[in-house]
Amino acid sequence: MAQDPDAVTRGELAELIDRAEEGDAAATADLDDRFSTRLAFGTAGLRGALGAGPNRMNRVLVAQAAAGFAAFLGERAGSTAPTVVVGYDGRRNSDVFARDSAEVFAGAGLNAVLLPRALPTPVLAFTVRHLGADAGVMVTASHNPPDDNGYKVYLGGHDDGAQIVSPADAEIAAHIQRVADAGDVTVLPRSVGYANAPESVVEAYVAATAAVAPAPAGAEALRWVYTAMHGVGWETVTRVLVAAGYPAPTPVEAQIHPDGRFPTVAFPNPEEPGAMDLAFETARESDAELVIANDPDADRLAVAVPDADAEGGWRRLTGNEIGLLLGWRAARAAAEARGDGDASDAGAPASLACSLVSSPGLEAVAAHYGLDFHSTLTGFKWISRAPGIVFGFEEALGYLVNPGTVRDKDGISAAVAMLGMAAEAGARGRTVADLLQEFRDTFGAFASDQISIRVRDVGEIAGIMASLRAQPPSRVGEVAVARIDDLLEGVEGFPPGDVLRLWLDDGSRLIVRPSGTEPKLKLYLDVRGASAKKARRRLAALRSGAEEMLAAVR
Repeated sequence: MAQDPDAVTRGELAELIDRAEEGDAAATADLDDRFSTRLAFGTAGLRGALGAGPNRMNRVLVAQAAAGFAAFLGERAGSTAPTVVVGYDGRRNSDVFARDSAEVFAGAGLNAVLLPRALPTPVLAFTVRHLGADAGVMVTASHNPPDDNGYKVYLGGHDDGAQIVSPADAEIAAHIQRVADAGDVTVLPRSVGYANAPESVVEAYVAATAAVAPAPAGAEALRWVYTAMHGVGWETVTRVLVAAGYPAPTPVEAQIHPDGRFPTVAFPNPEEPGAMDLAFETARESDAELVIANDPDADRLAVAVPDADAEGGWRRLTGNEIGLLLGWRAARAAAEARGDGDASDAGAPASLACSLVSSPGLEAVAAHYGLDFHSTLTGFKWISRAPGIVFGFEEALGYLVNPGTVRDKDGISAAVAMLGMAAEAGARGRTVADLLQEFRDTFGAFASDQISIRVRDVGEIAGIMASLRAQPPSRVGEVAVARIDDLLEGVEGFPPGDVLRLWLDDGSRLIVRPSGTEPKLKLYLDVRGASAKKARRRLAALRSGAEEMLAAVR
């Protein structure tokens, strides 16, 4: 409490201490939760609830993280002063954490550059490469609950602006721990001598993103709705649309401006039930043909289309459906570029990549066009490193469509690519739903589903994974298990991970893994059928079997 510069968290902690000293058991338990451990720094950086204590996101923890990261960068760079770019979104305290970080970086002798205002995460990822920086930090908790915030880290140089992977995470964590063990963060040197990034950086991102898919002829007829989900996407999206030549959307006014309270949604994630209800209402009122949504830091993309069979007349496409459409687009472009002798931006054979829990349909697309294919662990820190990548995605609404400039998921460039596909289809008298059918006609009917179990005690997740390993299922429903890959024991092409992949006799696939960012156990179900109807039937049977398997081990 003595080293915390934030009056709010100091007061919060003082009240807890007073209550605990008076014998309040709940306050004592709360203090124990806040101080018995620290938020762990890993390949996803830091993420947690705002509040006082080392197991929360606050100014003390952020100062420790910034000082530890500065020490890591200094050790890595040797005698040259590293350059680090800092960005932030519209969440509560994001701007404060960003300025604290910039001051600590500058005080440590780094060349610190602060983005000019709250901006999307993809702008920060772009800027790291654009400026040739050694590292970047984005203060964001993406689509997490309103009371969360986080600290996402990128590395330049041979990491090419991608998020950190092992062993960098452990090395940074060790430096942070040393800072924390040393005690008072108020003695850390600070400086306001950091630079403010010029507006030209944002303009460069806008130009590069608009170039992903300039508006084709007939695009002016496109009727669509956009929501920023109370995040920071709208300003940048608007500028990109103008530069690319697309018509302005009808915005969801109640969600278009940054608001860290996220007042109109229970959970600011377009995947969550109800999150896009206002967008659907706006689409019905404006007679739109397409809905596009970004999450609060605009690194994810959601798309919805009219569907008479769906409740309310609109259906949100799954992340796999969007990924397969965008992958198909990228594969066609790569095949054409190969004919011109320019297969990929990395010199390696052009490839498509997706996380191992994403649809196997992308591999079918790659094979159809003679491209390489890479399956990776979840997260764009892995996907972005696929050799020769021209497109990558993960089913959780993340898409990398412009690897030459952004080595991370980017919901804005993905939106532009999707608008281009929708406009081109419209010029042929077709819709996005028609494009999905064209995909099935070309590559087969792939169907996917997900079971997500949210828990209060993450120990329950570890128990379920241990039970599945101790007594591996021989069947899922009525279908026999042909093979189980346990990534903890080592599987070719993957670093070790807490993932079980079950292959069934009928060609179906079931993957079980803990979430990397939330207290959830996730099961991913994938099937392929001769038709959409047969694939849905097979998927329903697989889901029923997976639920029975879970019930048996819980």
